[in-house]
Amino acid sequence: MKYRLFPRNERGHANYGWLDTYYTFSFGEWYNPEKIHFGSLRVLNDDTILPHSGFDFHPHKDMEIITVLLNGTLEHMDSMENTGVLYTNEVQVMSAGTGIFHSEKNNSDEITQLLQIWIFPDKKGHTPQYQQKKFHFEKNKLRLLVSPNGQGNSLPIHQNAFISRIKTDKNKQLQLEVNNKGNGIFLMVIDGKITTFNIELNKRDAIGYWDIQNLQINSIEDSDILIIEVPMN
Repeated sequence: MKYRLFPRNERGHANYGWLDTYYTFSFGEWYNPEKIHFGSLRVLNDDTILPHSGFDFHPHKDMEIITVLLNGTLEHMDSMENTGVLYTNEVQVMSAGTGIFHSEKNNSDEITQLLQIWIFPDKKGHTPQYQQKKFHFEKNKLRLLVSPNGQGNSLPIHQNAFISRIKTDKNKQLQLEVNNKGNGIFLMVIDGKITTFNIELNKRDAIGYWDIQNLQINSIEDSDILIIEVPMN
């Protein structure tokens, strides 16, 4: 087993007034040559969007883009004529493929908080697709959000990758198996405090494991955990 820590206080940061964001990996004007990606995981941005603001129409290509809405609302529009509003605990998947334009706006009176994840696809040139789904969480039970084939009522993407989320009680012990041999696991604590293999992680701390078959988690507090499993080559 090998691992690398990604402490919250080592993330990149930018504040554009309407957007306050933290970058786990190099993004925009923040560049760290040691933090470009983790296997197929290219982006993990922690965004706070002020009311009545957001991202205007802009393009993407050949990327699997996943939005996990933590709080608030987010209104989506794209060049395929998809429209919709995401609410708390909803997840959006946009396979940019050959190319797509979209906008994401917080048109409410409250702030919106989200995690945006970019994963390299298994190949270039997929037909663009868009889906969104609301998920319900049962305490101490892993909820699969995204998978290669949409198994377990998750959302499908074009990659051998899995995104899950679990909300745990204090003093809960968990063991999670890797879905595919050779994949790595990137874990972020959305909220709370946990240990994995005796490594303590607090709110927004993250860690990436590879050459691993299973993951051990001990929740020191009530916790909310994001788990991203991706190919490492």
